[in-house]
Amino acid sequence: MTRAYLDHNATSPLRPEAREAMVAGLSVAGNASATHADGRAARRIIEGAREDVAGLVGAEARCVTFTSGGSEAAATLLAPGFIGKMGQTGHRTLIVSAVEHSCVLAGGRFHADAVHICPVGAGGTVDLAALERLLEASPAPALVAVMAANNETGVVQPLDAVRRLCVAHGASLVVDAVQALGKLPLDLWTLGADAIFVSAHKIGGPQGVGAIIRGAESVDIERLVRGGGQEGRFRAGTENLAGIAGFGAAARAVAGSIYAEMQRLGALRDWLEGQIVTISGQSRVVGLPAGRLANTSLTVHPGLDGETTVIALDLAGVSVSTGSACSSGKVAPSHVLAAMGLEGAEAKSALRVTLGWSTSREDVERFVNAFSAHVGKVAARAA
Repeated sequence: MTRAYLDHNATSPLRPEAREAMVAGLSVAGNASATHADGRAARRIIEGAREDVAGLVGAEARCVTFTSGGSEAAATLLAPGFIGKMGQTGHRTLIVSAVEHSCVLAGGRFHADAVHICPVGAGGTVDLAALERLLEASPAPALVAVMAANNETGVVQPLDAVRRLCVAHGASLVVDAVQALGKLPLDLWTLGADAIFVSAHKIGGPQGVGAIIRGAESVDIERLVRGGGQEGRFRAGTENLAGIAGFGAAARAVAGSIYAEMQRLGALRDWLEGQIVTISGQSRVVGLPAGRLANTSLTVHPGLDGETTVIALDLAGVSVSTGSACSSGKVAPSHVLAAMGLEGAEAKSALRVTLGWSTSREDVERFVNAFSAHVGKVAARAA
């Protein structure tokens, strides 16, 4: 049975271009730190991928540091010794939004008492007045971490306003761009962040590889993985050659098609949401009227249990989720929904459908048919 995979925010299937690049990378025998011909061949692959990833966000290639993924990147960047573009260092406070990914909410290498949570409004965007109060109350410089777009709701954060507040208070800004990469036109210069971090597998690259991208050469990080001189001495350890090659290939595949692809997926997402609220009149879309990623739909369904719905859809050949893959299996409702004021049964009824490069109209129609059948069965049992 052909399945409909609609969980791209958890991980996007490997693109053919990335698979091909990875196979080629696996065929290279050399270590990229070696000076012989085989080592130089490996080095060329890594540096080519660095150029491709940098180009996707308008950054300098020398400002890209490859990591094992977004979580390692966050743990590296969120440290008191981080040095921002204006030379800020010795950060005593970390301010994060209430809807951040768990790897950011963990606070990196800050003591728990030094991590302060900025609330969000009912629409899921950062409460800018609350952020300003936190910055005013924090010893300068503070380090602020805000995601570009939420992995569960797709809500896009007002990063320009966040950046202006950070500049006004001498704070450094780190942006989690993991979900936004390839889904929003990101330009590091315009963004104004001191650093961002990204992950390959959200854009159809391989799992287990990500990157820190500094906003300027003057930005410095407090090393997490120490040892050899790899990655410009920003991150020790022999590079994941095949993974990096796949990341670069995925970045090349995405570049230049972001607007067209998001227009295509946005139309599918909007049709899907229209069908959901027609099938289940009490269902509603979370994150409206805030701007959202075009590929992301999070809906809540009074009278339905999210986990049960996911299982029913899985049996019907459709892969979706209730929220972040990093939170699956937890009894507590999503911290993102709780921060937005959704609690109890409503939060536990959530269903996340996320589209991507491999999604077809037929995939979305299959979801709609399976969801309609499940709602009908639940209603019949309740009658």
